[in-house]
Amino acid sequence: MTALRLGPLLRHVDATSATIWVETDGPCEVTAAGGSARTFEISGHHYALVVLEGLEPGKSTPYEVRLDGELVWPESGSDLPPSRIRTLSPDDTRFRLVFGSCRKPREQDALGPDALAAYARRLTGLDEEEWPESLLLLGDQVYADETTEATREWLATRRDTSLLPGTEVADFEEYTHLYVEAWSDPQVRWLMSTLPTSMIFDDHDVRDDWNTSQAWRDEIARASWWPDRIRGALVSYWIYQHLGNLGPADLAEDVLYQQVLGSDGDNAKLLREFADRADREVDGAKGTRWSYFRDFGPVRLLVIDSRAGRILDKGARSMIGETEFAWIEEHATGEFDHLLIGTSLPWLLPNVVSHLQSINERACLRPGKRGRLAEWIRQTADLEHWAAFRASFDRLAALIRRVSQAGPSTVSVLSGDVHHAYVAKAQYPDGTGAPVHQLTCSPIHNSVPKYLTWAFRAGWSRPFTRLTRRWSERAGVAPAPLDWTRTSGPHFGNALMTIDIDGRDAHATLELATANSPAPTPPVQLHA
Repeated sequence: MTALRLGPLLRHVDATSATIWVETDGPCEVTAAGGSARTFEISGHHYALVVLEGLEPGKSTPYEVRLDGELVWPESGSDLPPSRIRTLSPDDTRFRLVFGSCRKPREQDALGPDALAAYARRLTGLDEEEWPESLLLLGDQVYADETTEATREWLATRRDTSLLPGTEVADFEEYTHLYVEAWSDPQVRWLMSTLPTSMIFDDHDVRDDWNTSQAWRDEIARASWWPDRIRGALVSYWIYQHLGNLGPADLAEDVLYQQVLGSDGDNAKLLREFADRADREVDGAKGTRWSYFRDFGPVRLLVIDSRAGRILDKGARSMIGETEFAWIEEHATGEFDHLLIGTSLPWLLPNVVSHLQSINERACLRPGKRGRLAEWIRQTADLEHWAAFRASFDRLAALIRRVSQAGPSTVSVLSGDVHHAYVAKAQYPDGTGAPVHQLTCSPIHNSVPKYLTWAFRAGWSRPFTRLTRRWSERAGVAPAPLDWTRTSGPHFGNALMTIDIDGRDAHATLELATANSPAPTPPVQLHA
């Protein structure tokens, strides 16, 4: 009998359609909620994405999963509520989204309570009307370079971990192990089977400092194990994370996905070739676009890839290529009341940290030892956020200003990565129509060194901000096109953030995980 290896994951849901993702341990026919799909194969692993269309708007429907007719979900003896598909209602002006980033497996108890598991436990006891409509995971779903003890022991059964890449993962097969480890927790598995989930990767999904600079890329390219690592990372990301970000219409137009569906054999070679194209930079562009958008009634979620799409070759330095940035600008406008921009890396960092990153970018351009020292500082101190891609920072700032003046009630940038949480409000010299906020929530389950908690608090200091601003000007960095002030935080600990929208009103609430359940901080108003 074929078994369910991972999932089900409820991914794309709108008013009339949904997709359900599964991994099985063999080829089979997957049926769920009245739809069906045949599994496809990649390197001996089997997956299916069940696409459901023609659903009734505003309806909640429990569902089961069967493999070749045999019931595999819900699991026998489970006391968790039934998994459900809740389609959006076109007339509903209320919307709730929960987001966060950076989640290590729960084996690492020293990191404190897992905020996602704690949130799942709480949801099982709440009325369905209180559940969020969407979950957004903003990077570091798996840690390919910081594996658990159990994974290190498993790796040692496959190869000699005294040789590079050591206890980091080396290829696609090892990536599949990471995803099973990350998503098999019973509460989290139920949560992801019930809440429509969107995702984007960050560096640890591949390797710390991934695509920080061309110097980083040149150095890592010399490692003999890197080609298999990056192929495994991008192939597994396409399967486990990216496919579910797409709706039925996008899937129907996705040439690669249709090729995979049309194949009766193993698609490993096809996907490896795709991964090579996706990683390669040609004429200032990457071979694929990972950014995407989703509409939830009055809300547009525009998710920006701020890792794989970086342009670094031949002296260029852009967070995103020209063609993709133009796509982002096009889809940042539309008939919606609230724009949520998801990017794993914060756009607005603590003021001092932002100035230092822009200063460092300039310093890295210096010839000789000074430039090499600046590059070492960049990689050691992780100075590679939006402010370290200053032209891209300014272009995003200009886009957000234009959008804020075009009619929406709020514009919010949602981010993670930095292992603490805060809310900052942007102020442009000529004002904005809609309030603009940076909402940062990280980690879901990780930690931050004590010395960094001091640094992040000092990063909002007005005296230090004035000092680094003057230093920035002397270094030849142009003044930032906006100012921003902290309105909540910094908060430390495992957490999730909720955005509640009701008509043109919106507010954000941070929930810090305690031993038993999340504990909320006071909500921050996002509307005028």
